[in-house]
Amino acid sequence: MGFIMFKTMLGNTGMEIGRVVFGGIIVMNEEQKDADRFVSYAVDEGVNYFDVAPTYGDSEAKLGPALKPYRAKVFLACKSIERTAVGIRKELLASLTALKTDYFDNYQLHALGTAEDLSVFEEDGALPELIKAKKEGFIKNISVTAHNEDIIIEALSRFDFATLMFPVNWALGLGKGVGKRVEEICTDKNIGFLGMKTLAHRNWHESEERVYPKSWCKTIFDNDKLGICALKYTLSCHTDAVIPPGNFDQFRFSVNHIEECINNPLNDDDIDYLKSMLPDKKENIFAFYQN
Repeated sequence: MGFIMFKTMLGNTGMEIGRVVFGGIIVMNEEQKDADRFVSYAVDEGVNYFDVAPTYGDSEAKLGPALKPYRAKVFLACKSIERTAVGIRKELLASLTALKTDYFDNYQLHALGTAEDLSVFEEDGALPELIKAKKEGFIKNISVTAHNEDIIIEALSRFDFATLMFPVNWALGLGKGVGKRVEEICTDKNIGFLGMKTLAHRNWHESEERVYPKSWCKTIFDNDKLGICALKYTLSCHTDAVIPPGNFDQFRFSVNHIEECINNPLNDDDIDYLKSMLPDKKENIFAFYQN
C-alpha cells in the first residue's frame, strides 16, 4: 500500500489532497531535467498539491514545464507578498504565465506578519483584487500564509480564507506553545490547515556545514527517529498536509514515512522523545516565529 491511498479533503476547498505537499523550492536552482524527475516522482507517489511563489528564485520557471503533463490532475497553489491591488494583479498574471496555466486552484496572501500587512483588507489592497480575480476565473480559492499567530488570528476574523499555511513544528509547539490557537480556529471553521516547518530543528551553528543550503535553518536530515516523530507531531495538530523543507531528499523522506506516521500516530513516548531533543535556547529555531 502506498502513500497514494492517504488523501484528505482540504477544508471547504473541494480539493482532496495527499498528505504531503510539494514545495516549489525543491526545484529552485535545479536543472530542468531534475525538476522534471522530482515532479514525476511526486505524482507517481500520489502527491497532487504543489505550492510555489515568485519569491522562490527560478522555481516558477522550473515548475511550470515540469508540471505541464500533469496539470489537469493536480492542484497548483501560488502566493504573493504584494499588499496592493495593483501589485498583486501584476504578480498573479506573471505567475500564471510562468507556470503555464490559466488558473490557480489556490492563491495565497503570503507571509502576513505585521499590522501593516493588514492593509491587504483596504479598498485598494490585495484582497479585494483577489476577490475580483476569483470572479474572473483566475483563482479558485483565496487563502493566506503566516508566521505570526496574533496577526493571522486577526486576519482570519476579517475574511473567510479557504486555507492557512502556518508553522506547525514540534520545537515551536512543545517549546513555546505556538500554533494551538490557530489550530483551534482552523478546526472550528473547517479552514484547510497546511503545516510548514515540519522538519525544522534549530539554527545552523556558525561553523557548521550547511548540508542543504536552500534551508535557512538546520532541518532534520541525520536522525530518522526524530524526523518521523516530527512528522507525527505536525499530523497530530489537525493539519491536512505536511510541507517538508525545500529539498528533494527530505521531501522523499516525508513521502516514504507518511503511511507509517498516519498508521502509528504520535504517542506519549514520541512526545517525551521530542521534548528530550528540543534545541537549546541559544540555538533555537524560534527566529522564524515573530511574536
